[in-house]
Amino acid sequence: MLERLQSLEDRYHKLNELLSDPEIISDTNKLREYSKEQSGLESVVQAYREYKDVSSQLKDAKEMLEDELDSDMYDMVKMEISELTEAKTELEEKMKILLLPKDPNDDKNVIMEIRGAAGGDEAALFAGDLYRMYSRYAESQGWKTEVIEAHSTGVGGYKEIIFMINGNGAFSKLKYENGAHRVQRVPETESGGRIHTSTATVAVLPEAEDVEVEVHEKDIRVDTFASSGPGGQSVNTTMSAVRLTHVPTGIVVSCQDEKSQIKNKEKAMKVLRARIYDKFQQEAQAEYDETRKSAVGTGDRSERIRTYNFPQNRVTDHRIGLTIQKLDQILEGKLSELIDALLVEEQTKKLEQIGE
Repeated sequence: MLERLQSLEDRYHKLNELLSDPEIISDTNKLREYSKEQSGLESVVQAYREYKDVSSQLKDAKEMLEDELDSDMYDMVKMEISELTEAKTELEEKMKILLLPKDPNDDKNVIMEIRGAAGGDEAALFAGDLYRMYSRYAESQGWKTEVIEAHSTGVGGYKEIIFMINGNGAFSKLKYENGAHRVQRVPETESGGRIHTSTATVAVLPEAEDVEVEVHEKDIRVDTFASSGPGGQSVNTTMSAVRLTHVPTGIVVSCQDEKSQIKNKEKAMKVLRARIYDKFQQEAQAEYDETRKSAVGTGDRSERIRTYNFPQNRVTDHRIGLTIQKLDQILEGKLSELIDALLVEEQTKKLEQIGE
């Protein structure tokens, strides 16, 4: 592990030199590539430098014990050795986690698709709750949310809403939200006070760059139509809404959020590229189904991953058996406790696999 860490630090030094090279600075693509690589190495290199510093201090402290010391100084050095040993162990564990194989999509923006499933209007309302929850979480992380397509209902929810979250590391946090979410609550229209169960599905796709998935114009059928609002009434007399069909895969994407046909097409292309990329990824990993099922956040989208129980103010994540009595706070976008727990579980499983 230490040899690998030293090679990463050497590479970090080399990248510093490259990023100061006038030829690299004038080459936008190389500058972006090397800057991204350096940023990815920063945390592990910093931890390794701290580890070397603590190891050096620990060695010096142990050597001091070989000298003749009075009792007070001896006790002080022994305490320092104990603290440094603990710090060294913590850094070793931290470096192991930092060296775990990284999901190549982790740094990407995400496209999220939320759909009301079982439960009619109540499911659509819950889809709206989830959208607001993720929007507030994104805001707390300093990320930007942009709606691409929304089909609202007359009761204030969404049959479907597709939106993009732009922010460094967005996919690394939100990929765990992929799956079926269940809500248990008494609907406002329910006079008998009975608890209803409804579901909404969440799909989380990494934004695909042009170099990662090749989409040819000849393979795309473009249809334009007038935008419509809830209930189907026309809200725009111009043909600004766009529907893209990728003929080879049959994937269809619509966008009518913007008044400009060009902007709608740009947004729709982002979703189309992400869905094609996701389809190819799913197919490529199909043979590793057992591995994928054992990993948090990469299971089937139809799998129920979480329950939101309003009467008990409770949220339960079924993948890791975690229950939190803070439903009101979580719906306000305070998702960090849940996401951090899922991240730790994922890291633990990866460490176990390496140890096998």
